[in-house]
Amino acid sequence: MWIFITLFAAACQSVRTAYQNTLARDAGLLHATMSRSLYGLPLVSLYLLACYFIFGWVSLPDNGVFWFAASICSIAQIMATYLMLRVFQSGSFALGTLLAKTEAVLAALIGLPLLHYTLTLGSWIGVALGVLGALVMSIKWNNLKLAHKDTSLIFGLGSGLCFAITSVSASMASHALNGSIITSAGVTLWYVLALQSIILCGIQIFKSRDALAPFRQSLGLSMKVGALSSLGSIAWFTGFALVNPALVKTLGQLEILGTLYYSKRRFAESISKQQWVGGAMILFSVILIVTSTIK
Repeated sequence: MWIFITLFAAACQSVRTAYQNTLARDAGLLHATMSRSLYGLPLVSLYLLACYFIFGWVSLPDNGVFWFAASICSIAQIMATYLMLRVFQSGSFALGTLLAKTEAVLAALIGLPLLHYTLTLGSWIGVALGVLGALVMSIKWNNLKLAHKDTSLIFGLGSGLCFAITSVSASMASHALNGSIITSAGVTLWYVLALQSIILCGIQIFKSRDALAPFRQSLGLSMKVGALSSLGSIAWFTGFALVNPALVKTLGQLEILGTLYYSKRRFAESISKQQWVGGAMILFSVILIVTSTIK
């Protein structure tokens, strides 16, 4: 089940990224980032209501683990996005992007002590191979000579770390609730998006001195980004709750292949031999992950 959920999440994220890039050019980076949470919240609210009627509600223990983990998840996702934007601004998009893809390995390492998940040898190889495939697809080898002078190294690796923290803390928050794991994942996602909306809308309103600023720019495109983001997030958070987040993020590397295909079809961009090799490595890593987890 988690495999199909993750594939759906990766597909939604590929299309959402294309729309979000357009929105960032039209309305600015802050609005494009904010639209993911604010405009995705209504659909997630309807999804959570459906979970209540189908799977039942959840109860909240008194230990505070949910509030802590879900809040960390929300802030970590904002920081991950911010650091990725810094990478883009630095001009080293490829190098920073590939470092952000280390999130699968980092999620596996962080998840060991916090989630007590274990991975088979085949799964570990698959996780490592998926990250290496993302590296091969993204990197421009000439950039390595100046890597020690490139601040995008820090921003990109920091983004990968924050994305890994997002995955692990989302899983922790969902498992801290008592009840259906599907509803628990929905509750976690709703809280994360609500907190992000409050934070990011507050920043946008403060900067523009306009209380309606989040609703004044590119409304139609913002709604598309929010809808796709909410669908993808529902699938991501459900996947994190069902299995080790490292496995979900490794399988989610297929998003890169979807993005390449989309860019080739829409923008007629050519795909290099290096990218084909990296794509083949990602596909093989997915095969390793799937065969190692299906028994």
